[in-house]
Amino acid sequence: MKNYIFTSERLGFRNWKNSDIDFLFELNSNKEVMKYFPSTQTKEQCEAFMNRMQNLYYKTKFCYFLVEELTTQKSIGFIGLSEQTYKADFNPSIDIGWRLHPDFWNKGYATEGAKASLLYGFQQLKLKEIVSVAPIINAPSISVMNKIGMEKVNEFNHPLLAEFPNLEKCVLYRKSNTM
Repeated sequence: MKNYIFTSERLGFRNWKNSDIDFLFELNSNKEVMKYFPSTQTKEQCEAFMNRMQNLYYKTKFCYFLVEELTTQKSIGFIGLSEQTYKADFNPSIDIGWRLHPDFWNKGYATEGAKASLLYGFQQLKLKEIVSVAPIINAPSISVMNKIGMEKVNEFNHPLLAEFPNLEKCVLYRKSNTM
């Protein structure tokens, strides 16, 4: 078994390795996966993201972790926590997010992984609050937010999505640490 930072029933969470770049590029260049984002990503953008996540983990002990299925050790996507600092009245914040390869959709992995990430953030890191943001049209992610016990707080126009009218209107969900 690999050295995971934490696990859930079916998933292992770890920091990124340079050898993960091909999987990340396959994920982020998939039009269906990136349906609720402004565009797919280039390999260079994926490398920058991966480096940001690696550095964030070394600094804070969290990131959007690479997630593997425990039984097969196949990469399924990423799930975890990240710092958000874009201009919004709730930032700076710690955000929970996920992105899975289509082969792993509709199996409960996003919900399972997000619950495990919340536990990690609250129990291990002692975070006070975790937020989640998605465009209003992203019903699958909003469904996960509800399933993991987050509460809708607000709707807002995302400043980084101002040039994308179909994505700009977003929801903000929040969960406080009660542990």
